[in-house]
Amino acid sequence: MKVTLRVWRQKDSQSAGQFEEYDADGLNPNMSFLEMLDVVNETLTEKGDEPIAFAHDCREGICGTCSCMIDGKPHGPESGVTTCQTYMRSFKDGDVITVEPFRGSAFPVQRDLITDRDAFEKIMQAGGFITARAGSCQDANALPIAKDVADLAMDAASCVGCGACVAACKNSSAMLFVSAKAGQLNLLPQGQPEKDSRVLNMVAAMDEAGFGNCTNQYECSAACPKLISEEFISKLNRDYLVASVKGLFESKAL
Repeated sequence: MKVTLRVWRQKDSQSAGQFEEYDADGLNPNMSFLEMLDVVNETLTEKGDEPIAFAHDCREGICGTCSCMIDGKPHGPESGVTTCQTYMRSFKDGDVITVEPFRGSAFPVQRDLITDRDAFEKIMQAGGFITARAGSCQDANALPIAKDVADLAMDAASCVGCGACVAACKNSSAMLFVSAKAGQLNLLPQGQPEKDSRVLNMVAAMDEAGFGNCTNQYECSAACPKLISEEFISKLNRDYLVASVKGLFESKAL
């Protein structure tokens, strides 16, 4: 199969970018999208041209590093997959495919399709640690956790931090990411001692990074490659309200 790529090219964060077109011919429909980019880059390199810069690591849908917009949709036309799990069979022969980096004021473009997502790391750092001992493995029945709670915490923990939620949101909100990362600990007994401070600190870090506000359009959960539910956002809002009220009463008591 043959497709035409309209790829965003940008030298660095200070330079202006533009779309450039490339023909990708002789493709196998079972190639992943990243394998297709590898083929295009090999051709560009042989011609002496600069290859397209894109981020990748595991190529198994685990790390979220490969994030990019494909035809205006985070990770491409399929649902519940990352960019590396998108295959060329999702497109038709002769298609023109537009590829660009995730857009968001908190995600500055570093080069071509690569964005700086350090803002997510700062939010994670703001969440801190748990004080529960995490040394040797405990007996399986030492700390009973209801299955529905454990399953919900695992759903939250499946977030790979790719940033699709930010890219899909018209406000570039990171609420789905923050709610998942806070929820995976706040739902469990080990995370209870720091629950209030974790929520307040992570939301403050999100606001400081420049992410927008959530207006409940739910584009975030629709674009999420792990299909994380927007219900985590509701839980984060409730936890934040409780933590804020507690802090207000504690300050008045002092």
